[in-house]
This record gives sequence, structure tokens and C-alpha cells, in this order.
Amino acid sequence: MKSMLAVTALCVALGACATGSSERAAPTQPVGEPPGIAGLAAPDVKLAFGEPAFVRHDGTTQMWRYDGQTCRAFFFLYDQNGVQTVKHVETLPRGTAMPADVTCLDALRLKPPPKVS
Repeated sequence: MKSMLAVTALCVALGACATGSSERAAPTQPVGEPPGIAGLAAPDVKLAFGEPAFVRHDGTTQMWRYDGQTCRAFFFLYDQNGVQTVKHVETLPRGTAMPADVTCLDALRLKPPPKVS
């Protein structure tokens, strides 16, 4: 009887693990962040936007500011396993549905983002 309970518990545990792993497989867009920005490594930000106009260091956290003719963008980078990675971005003026205005970010890019068809 005890072995039957142990087998049942093991099956339930394995089933929970299997369900959890399939749910984790699909990456999700962070809520409130513009597509394709959160998670970028510092070198990728520089490839897309160039050198920042201003950099502020606060421990292992950095804030990079990009200045355009009609707006500014503020990228907040945090150390993630030794790599500075964007966790949040805001613009002035702010976006309508989030702190970052996608139109501003597109205007600040060195090259326009690829079109999705």
C-alpha cells in the first residue's frame, strides 16, 4: 500500500513538472515594456541606438539617456550574470499605454526596426 502511494505521489510530481516546463518554454513580453527592448544586452542597445548621450552608474545599475529632437529615452540596465541588460525603458514624452513611447524609440534608432509581415 505504501509503495502504491509513493508511485502515485511520484506520478503527480512528475506530471506537475512536465506541465510547468511546457508553460515556461514560451517567453513572454514584460508587461508595460515596448516589444524587443527589455532583455537587450548593452552591446545590442548600442548597435540599435548608438552611444548614449549620458550614462549614470549607481552600483551595478546603469541608466542610459538618448536625446532626440522631439523626445528622450531612458534605458535602465541591471547586471544579469555579468552582462548589463535592459530591464526597463521610459521616454519623455511618455507613451499612451506604457512609460515608453514606441514612436520615440523608433525615431532614436540608428536603423529602423525590421518590419514584421
